[in-house]
Amino acid sequence: MQTNKSLMRHFINIKDIPGKELKKIILDAKKRKAKRKNFNTLDIDKDSPLKGKLLIQMFEKSSLRTRLSFYIAIKQLNGGALTLRPDELHLNKGGESLSDTAKIISTFGNAFMLRTNSEEKLNILKKYLTIPLINGLSPKSHPTQVLSDVFTIEEIKKKSISKLKICWVGDSNNVLNSLIEASVKFSFKLNIGCPKKYEPNKDLLNWAKKNKGNVKIFYDSKKAASGCDVVFTDKVISMNDKVNKTQKLINFKNFKVTQAVMKCAKKDAIFLHCLPRGPEVSNEVFLGKKSKVFQQALNRIYVQKSILLYCFDKLR
Repeated sequence: MQTNKSLMRHFINIKDIPGKELKKIILDAKKRKAKRKNFNTLDIDKDSPLKGKLLIQMFEKSSLRTRLSFYIAIKQLNGGALTLRPDELHLNKGGESLSDTAKIISTFGNAFMLRTNSEEKLNILKKYLTIPLINGLSPKSHPTQVLSDVFTIEEIKKKSISKLKICWVGDSNNVLNSLIEASVKFSFKLNIGCPKKYEPNKDLLNWAKKNKGNVKIFYDSKKAASGCDVVFTDKVISMNDKVNKTQKLINFKNFKVTQAVMKCAKKDAIFLHCLPRGPEVSNEVFLGKKSKVFQQALNRIYVQKSILLYCFDKLR
């Protein structure tokens, strides 16, 4: 195998990674972004830290930002990327086991990034892969997105996120799960505004409480946003939803991020959205001066570079 197992780490859930390591990833991303001011997209970082390494990616769900950013990330580190489609593999048509597939991927590649519709697949692959596994999105978690969001917030606010108050308005989904985990690891206050019966997972909230998390639930979007530095939202109808969509949109009608909601936050508050957007945010907010969604999307590249380096035990 190309990778020494003792020198590799998976990146699956934020809660499983020590806060010290997460902060090292953010710091490395800041340094690497600063050094690329006059570089073209595919210019290689001067230290070429992943020269010759191959990242294999597979997407069981639609992807734009994760697909683009991981491809560019590994290229800038002087490695290569190969994207597999599930419908092209024996995994789908020929009935090859996940364990055998994991062993083949480990033989050919140096890291595997998966966007999946199954937590079970992640667990099986983690067991049988002998190369780093990166969770590019799963039903319960979106760790690469949220770590990049922490980076974006600190970049714009020019201070540690631990000194800030973050607000989430909307559905309790995989992005929010990772944000709750990040709130514990980075010690920031998190307000969640959602309708009753749409609260986050109780086990996750209990984990946050046990680990000194500061998470508060509000059933009113304006109260949740009050005095916050950042207001987040995400699609109400997400990729994993198997619900009555019409009814769900009615249930969330009072949890749209509008100018009125943003006015409850601090004067210099910013708006973030991991995209793609839906009716959960008004055009005025999404296209307004407080919206930093495109800077947020671009920053995925820089943080994913440092996540890759973390997985290979090559963080400076």
